[in-house]
Amino acid sequence: MASARVGIRRSSDLWEVTEMAQQARPAVTPLAIAVLALLEEQPMHPYEMYQLLISRREDALIKVRPGSLYHTVARLAEQEFVHSEGVDRAGNRPERTTYRITERGRAALRHRITEIMRYPAPEYPVFPVALAEAHNLPKDDVIALLRERLGHLEAELGELATLIGWATEHKVPRRYTLVMPYLHAMVAAEIAWVSGFLAELASGELEWDDFDPETGVRAPKRHHHPWTRQHHGEPPPTPHTRRPAHPAEVTPWHAPLPPSSGISEIGTPNP
Repeated sequence: MASARVGIRRSSDLWEVTEMAQQARPAVTPLAIAVLALLEEQPMHPYEMYQLLISRREDALIKVRPGSLYHTVARLAEQEFVHSEGVDRAGNRPERTTYRITERGRAALRHRITEIMRYPAPEYPVFPVALAEAHNLPKDDVIALLRERLGHLEAELGELATLIGWATEHKVPRRYTLVMPYLHAMVAAEIAWVSGFLAELASGELEWDDFDPETGVRAPKRHHHPWTRQHHGEPPPTPHTRRPAHPAEVTPWHAPLPPSSGISEIGTPNP
């Protein structure tokens, strides 16, 4: 099987992706990671995978739909990351194919986790986009919307605290639940930031454009974006280190790994 490779070279402490990456096939997706991780535990059929993902609340981390899960399993089988162990049927239920992870799949799983953990690649969440353009809304609307968001965030924080408490009470080893306190900390940080921002808006400390209360049209007196080259005479500062594209967009499942990983190519251990 011919394999497309990604060119990677060492640059300071980062792995810089070269132009060869543009020809790479899609990487192991988040759902594929979850599937491979389940099969690392034991062989199972896709419906069992779906049930486990939902019961473990992993649908809070990744989009889990039966159709996309079955499609992901089929793709993994095509790439020889999993293979079927046989088909069985219980009573009047449909036939179910049980899958097992292969050595190639195990290497792909470890490689992909390594990629993601190594470097904080931009993930482009949508809330910062709305924040960047919030000045297009009247101040009172922004305040009302963010107060509503705070309510949702506080409910989410409570749910996470309940899950953490349940895992502690049932003595679930922490290595399996590390993501829950991480998510709790991220939500708590957003609550703190949004609360501070709301206080600035409500007090008038943060300057805001005026809008016509009847038409919603912005008052024209200050309607321009001052962050331009023409206004400041020079562009905004740029980071010294250029971030590579997101690994999910550039690294194929069988891409070569960094020398320190112990694996030269997916499924092929270094001597």
